[in-house]
Amino acid sequence: MQLELKATINLPKTAFPMKANLPQNEPKLLARWEQDQIYERIRQARKGAPKYILHDGPPYTSGPIHLGTAMNKCLKDFVVKSKTMAGFDAPYVPGWDCHGLPIEIKVDKELGGKKLQMRPLDVRAECRKYAQKFLNLQRQQFKRIGVFGRFDRPYATMNPRFESVVLETFFSFYEKGFVYKGLRAVYWCMHDETALAEAEVEYENHTSSTVWVKYVLIDDPAKIDASLAGKNVSTIIWTTTPWTLPASMAVAFHPDEEYVALESAGEVYIVASKLAKEVAQKCNLASPHPLAHFPGRALEHLTFQHPFLDRKILGVLADYVTMDTGTGVVHTAPSHGAEDFITGMKYGLDATSNVDEKGILRNGLPEYTGKRVWDANAPIIELLKSQGALLHTEKTEHSYPHCWRCHNPVIFRATEQWFISMEAPMEGESSKGGTLRSRTLDEIKKVKWDPAWGEERMSNMIATRPDWCISRQRIWGVPIAVFLCKNCGKPLNDHALNRKVVELFASSGADAWFTPEADSILPAGTKCPHCAGTKFDKETDIFDVWLESGASYLALIADEPDYPWPSDLYLEGGDQYRGWFQSSLLCGMGVRGTPPYKGVVTPGWTLDEKGQAMSKSRGNDVDPVDIASRLGGEIVRLWTASVDFREDVVGSEALMLRIAENYRKIRNTFRYILSNLGDFDPGNDVVPFDQMEGLDRYMLRQATVFAEDVRTSYDDFAFHKIYHRVNHFCIVDLSAFYFDVLKDRLYIFAPKSQARRSAQTAVWRIGEALVRLLAPIMTFTSEEVWQYLPKLADRPESVHLAAFPPAAEILGEAAKETESKSDEDWTVLRSVRDEVLKALEEARNDKQIGTGLEAQVAITASDPASSVLSRYADQLRYLFIVSAVTLKQGSGNGTGGVHVEVEKADGQKCERCWNYSTHVGEDKTYPTVCERCSAVLKELEK
Repeated sequence: MQLELKATINLPKTAFPMKANLPQNEPKLLARWEQDQIYERIRQARKGAPKYILHDGPPYTSGPIHLGTAMNKCLKDFVVKSKTMAGFDAPYVPGWDCHGLPIEIKVDKELGGKKLQMRPLDVRAECRKYAQKFLNLQRQQFKRIGVFGRFDRPYATMNPRFESVVLETFFSFYEKGFVYKGLRAVYWCMHDETALAEAEVEYENHTSSTVWVKYVLIDDPAKIDASLAGKNVSTIIWTTTPWTLPASMAVAFHPDEEYVALESAGEVYIVASKLAKEVAQKCNLASPHPLAHFPGRALEHLTFQHPFLDRKILGVLADYVTMDTGTGVVHTAPSHGAEDFITGMKYGLDATSNVDEKGILRNGLPEYTGKRVWDANAPIIELLKSQGALLHTEKTEHSYPHCWRCHNPVIFRATEQWFISMEAPMEGESSKGGTLRSRTLDEIKKVKWDPAWGEERMSNMIATRPDWCISRQRIWGVPIAVFLCKNCGKPLNDHALNRKVVELFASSGADAWFTPEADSILPAGTKCPHCAGTKFDKETDIFDVWLESGASYLALIADEPDYPWPSDLYLEGGDQYRGWFQSSLLCGMGVRGTPPYKGVVTPGWTLDEKGQAMSKSRGNDVDPVDIASRLGGEIVRLWTASVDFREDVVGSEALMLRIAENYRKIRNTFRYILSNLGDFDPGNDVVPFDQMEGLDRYMLRQATVFAEDVRTSYDDFAFHKIYHRVNHFCIVDLSAFYFDVLKDRLYIFAPKSQARRSAQTAVWRIGEALVRLLAPIMTFTSEEVWQYLPKLADRPESVHLAAFPPAAEILGEAAKETESKSDEDWTVLRSVRDEVLKALEEARNDKQIGTGLEAQVAITASDPASSVLSRYADQLRYLFIVSAVTLKQGSGNGTGGVHVEVEKADGQKCERCWNYSTHVGEDKTYPTVCERCSAVLKELEK
């Protein structure tokens, strides 16, 4: 019986859908993974393998995720999944930063005036509820974009066990002598009524009232220079903070700079020589005449008169006095400047702050007492005028410190705070003079920083940072659980007592510090070692949240003792050099003597297409949750992989749509693979490598090169290189070349013929490699493809339980990875093919032919191309997808290139394969087919 020709074609067939429907299908996969406990199964599968720990930097629980946090989590997921598939046991424990000011402020707004009547415990409970709400929301959002991790048991800074480790970290510093409590001028946010660390301050433009003020010399001016005897001498200070003048205790001069005494209208003014001309102009000094020049050190210990208070002002020396602007003379208020405070300690000046926690001036003159600092500027300027001390005033716009939480300008305010000293000697290093600062600087050099500039950035920050102010005057956080003597105010530091408090926190959480249970820890009869006092108060300050998150890896290894110290990797944005990277580094050094990480990787910022930072208020943000619901979480992941994250990256709706288009091309590659494996059983149909067709062997070798490139890029965290390499491999190597050439063999040859099985073997091995190599990035689609690939007896149920394919698996166990001569041949053949395709396209445009199969081509080539073409002569028509190829020897030796001529093919069109042949009609049973198809049909009839 004659076969129906259409039925003899091996048409591609698969249930794998062309349309992904990611928004609908991804949640189904998530539900299946949840049910199958995929994360736990991965851990079981990798049990005993070498560990690789990426420690999660905790995002803040104050809102939904944004594109930056989505990119951050995707990058971490790429690292963890790629390390897992490379053979490591790479657990991932997500974390959340739950304490701190932003949450407390949000809760304050919700509670309103009710908060004033509430106990601290009740306020903390409201804060906990708020933080938990957004922890739960973010957890679902991270899972929605395909992130795997221990989400059922994350670390959270508000969990009792974590809080106890934070306290333990503090006590480790405290008991080693790093910690002190003392009066210091620190950054103070008047809006949030709390001290701030340097890491919590950012600089923004601010307009200040600037004043040039006369301070009259009380001492005999002849002490400075004999030429000044009997003169009325003053100095001129310059400040952008008139409100600090009530706290002025000294005027500072640079010891080594030259100063000049300028006489004008019967008065003499001392200013820096370098700035004298500018000062004379600003202060309208008429015909200023220099009387004497002298170094700044000549002015030390002289006495001046405060411009409006009954106070003597001391002349002091300071290296920080600059000559770039102003007068070269700096008024010094120890209670309102970090450098001023240090100078004040050196000279024994009063550092009492008469500005309260709200920024209101107290205990001063009626003109400004009761006013907030900025509001006090105007009356103080008027006061200076009335006293004849104001020589000039103007508005100045300059860079000024602001609170990074509320973005209001901050002040320096001398208050009693807790500090970790950067100059405290490290254990065992006293003979070498090693301090927390110097040892940390040494250890920074041993960390792998990516990008490499991170080392210098961190070193500079550690080298110049002040002591770490670790106390905050708020409620929502881990309390500094120390007992203070009521009599002398000094803290107790007893190891056994400290351990009891840690145990209390571990069992009952930090909330216990606000209950009578904490009071009972103090043994009866406890005496203060400083004054023998017997009554104690509990410290009410909380820790800086950076100390909390800085202790996070210490907390994690307390929970998972088999995790190594240090971790392998920290990955967060560049702002964390002053934040989490730095606080973690210092906590690790203080507790363990080494950093908590071997490597640090830093992504850039997410920007819009105009290069502006994304924000909801600007309306230029791209919501990853919205993208996932409309285009798919896979698109968010693929976008993350597409950008070089070490640079600032651009995100936009248009970019996401472009990524979605590229996704479709990759998906279609998988669909082609799956659609040609419907009748392929790897257990029975695999063709050994050495018996495969030359083209198939070549493409498998290309696949091993591709796999090696991808794995190298995973090791380098160069995910953008993977994205571009995958696109090239799928679109150029596979779709445009290999799969295009292969269609004839796959569709036309007898189903069980060795040539077709050879093609299927190669397609299957390439599909197996591609799906696993892409799984860390295309988490959803790789899992979907995995379910459609031919089943094997020992095959894991999920692609995420599989490993990256070694070269031997892609090629077949006995194959050689390289056949250099053959690969060189195929490079030549592909190059000639490109020339043939161009010539066919021209012939098509000239209406000479329709499809390539309507053509026959004549190729003129000189050596070495001619020799290569001759060796593969019988395969060329399939390679070029034409009906016939003739070869002509060109003149010269490799100099004439390749010349292609296109003509109409001879013979008739085969009804089955559409090739043209002069033998169509010779088979009387199948008169419409060519000689090749006739042989196939006879085989099928057997």
